Amino acid sequence: MDDLGDAPATTPLLSVVTPTFNESENLPILVEELHAALDGIDHEIVVADDDSPDGTWRVAEEIARTDPSVRVMRRFHDKGLSAAVLDGMSIARGEYLAVIDADLQHDPSALPAMLDELRSGADVCVGSRATEGGGYGDWSASRRFVSWVATLIARVLLRVPVSDPMSGFFMISEAAYARAAPSINPRGFKILLEFIGRNRDLRVAEVGYTFRTRTHGETKLNGSVIRSYLLGVAELRLGRQVDPVFLLYVLVGLVGLGVNSLVFTVAEAAGVPTITTGLNDAIDPIEGSFALRVMVSILVLFVLNNEFTFWEERYRGWKLAPAFGVFFLMSLIGTLVHVAVFKYLQSIGFLLSVLGADWSRVAQNLIGAVVALIVNWYLNSTYLWRRRQR
Repeated sequence: MDDLGDAPATTPLLSVVTPTFNESENLPILVEELHAALDGIDHEIVVADDDSPDGTWRVAEEIARTDPSVRVMRRFHDKGLSAAVLDGMSIARGEYLAVIDADLQHDPSALPAMLDELRSGADVCVGSRATEGGGYGDWSASRRFVSWVATLIARVLLRVPVSDPMSGFFMISEAAYARAAPSINPRGFKILLEFIGRNRDLRVAEVGYTFRTRTHGETKLNGSVIRSYLLGVAELRLGRQVDPVFLLYVLVGLVGLGVNSLVFTVAEAAGVPTITTGLNDAIDPIEGSFALRVMVSILVLFVLNNEFTFWEERYRGWKLAPAFGVFFLMSLIGTLVHVAVFKYLQSIGFLLSVLGADWSRVAQNLIGAVVALIVNWYLNSTYLWRRRQR
């Protein structure tokens, strides 16, 4: 990790941390806008760049050579937005620390008002699109809906006292940062949620701003961002005792169960014929609807787990076919475990005297499904999608 640019001779009032990745065209504009917005306010700008392929760090270094208020951190390891923000904050010298994206969608002109809120006693001030004076700009209806759902999840599950918990534009006092930093998970996507979700005693204020349109570069809002957000919320709500990726795995499993039931219903209504394998009278004939629902649900589960649950370890290109073959075999193992546990519990009359014949079968089947889920999770997370040490 390189830290280029001399620290100011005096401690600035405000440090503005901007995490960057492929923002070489936007960064010079941002620096100019920050200086204009903070005219008369002693400040520094800390650029925390994840070794951008487009040379954003090089552009930042060029700016820093003639602008002593700009400092550059080029990061080679532990990449990611939240980690970059925390690294930038760790070298910031200001009494107050602001975080702003380099894509020019956050409005720097809101910073003085945010600073006033902190100097009036708040620990954190959020640049909000959803409060008075704020707006989402030209967002599409679908993106507004995603944001609304994400906000609802955060407010219901975490009970955070802000109108825009998805905001990446905020300011925090150095004292509040120092108290909160040890509890922050640098893997989180929304660093604001980490601060206010883990530290409920922080006094939070809001200042409205209108979200602007990106003019250069590409948006970083994609499926991985949504996944990271859900993982972050799950960890904040449940703590680190439960692996949030396992919760995604269970969620995907429930989707697979729904697909299974839907395909079975449609296949039954369509009259899909039975299949005779000729292998064993014990299994012949196989109902076509049963075979179809198993195949479709396994395919759907593979796609969702590869693209969502295990996104960081996902397979691409020609590796998809053999990976699906392994997943199919592991799914069959899970099915055998499910049946074996169910048959065993049935043979010993587990819960029969307590629940009766019908409900005991339901309980036995459910236990078998849970055991199979755990077995499949272990096989998939350990062997198929080998998860890196976190």
